[in-house]
Amino acid sequence: MTEAYIFDAIRTPRGKGRKDGSLHEVTSARLSAGVLNALKDRNGLEGHAVEDVIWGNVTQVGEQGGCLARTAVLASDLDQSIPGLAINRFCASGMEAVNLAANQVKGGAGGAYIAGGVEMMGRVAMGSDGAAIAVDPSIAMETYFVPQGISADIIATEYGFSRDDADQLAMESQKRAKAAWDDNRFEKSIVAVKDVNGLPILDHDEYMRPETNMQTLGSLNPAFQAMGEVMPGFDKVALMKYPHLEKINHIHHAGNSSGIVDGAAGLLIGSKEWGEANGLKPRARIRATAKIGTDPTIMLTGPVPVTEKILADGGMAIGDIDLFEVNEAFASVVLRFMQAFDVDDSVVNVNGGSIAMGHPLGATGAIIIGTLLDELERTGKGTGLATLCIASGMGAATIIERV
Repeated sequence: MTEAYIFDAIRTPRGKGRKDGSLHEVTSARLSAGVLNALKDRNGLEGHAVEDVIWGNVTQVGEQGGCLARTAVLASDLDQSIPGLAINRFCASGMEAVNLAANQVKGGAGGAYIAGGVEMMGRVAMGSDGAAIAVDPSIAMETYFVPQGISADIIATEYGFSRDDADQLAMESQKRAKAAWDDNRFEKSIVAVKDVNGLPILDHDEYMRPETNMQTLGSLNPAFQAMGEVMPGFDKVALMKYPHLEKINHIHHAGNSSGIVDGAAGLLIGSKEWGEANGLKPRARIRATAKIGTDPTIMLTGPVPVTEKILADGGMAIGDIDLFEVNEAFASVVLRFMQAFDVDDSVVNVNGGSIAMGHPLGATGAIIIGTLLDELERTGKGTGLATLCIASGMGAATIIERV
């Protein structure tokens, strides 16, 4: 079987996902096109250079609807002969785009792909596309549906994580993100967003709050307690499913949950032969990919079983992995991952994560693969695993090996 390699990985800075965010006036298609253009220019891609552009985005309505991938290609400088495929696996959409591209290359369906994703959360509101699992009472009742914040609090309750545990992880994420920016660790991957005149709109992750400490975090009220205990009473739904818990401990708030931001990311994936033909040197091999379904109520535990699956499928053990990127959707997700595998936090999200820099849903999976690659190269380490929890109870993972 043909091997799939990463030749390049870039991302935009992440802007605050609200009206006063720096990227608010940039559309999803234009932000995506900027990433495509950067990959084209950095790698000399001409004509029908890649088989397809596979692009993840979660809220596929309005400007993010209508096969955004193809729209982005047409808005970019890529040749119009390159098609586009828009995909949605919720928060893992960007990762699934990369994994799908890699497996297409491995199967011989084209020499190279551009894969990644985008989410303009300040322009296209999360949840505005509707979801049968949430809005269809018959399905919601059958699946014991609760919002993700409640799910994160269920994880904390089930596995014994305190508010201080979550806040400590959040503070460390902010500290590490600042250190990474101060040390220019993202320099290879960051592509500044510019206006039509070529002037910079944003060249840094603007969501970060490096002054965060335990005192400021401690002053924040739990974000999901009211919806759990009062209206519409999702704690009762959770306790019907998990009666052994007796009570849900609400520990998550805005400071230890992922930030709402705008952003995009893309990777150039191809075979070794394609790279040689185009004068490009691979940076990493995509060693394995995996996805799995999990309990849809607790919902966010997917990183654990999908990691078990990808390691088993690849004939590997947790000790074979040098670095981990576990998306910080909520603090309890990362805490559970480290608990399950007895992994030291010194090798997990070493440059901070989505709590500090934000989680642009459809892009994050591609972002963390690129961040993992940069850090493997910076430290000279060999193998890394990236994974995300996913809405409705799923998990996805990718293992890369530095070349």
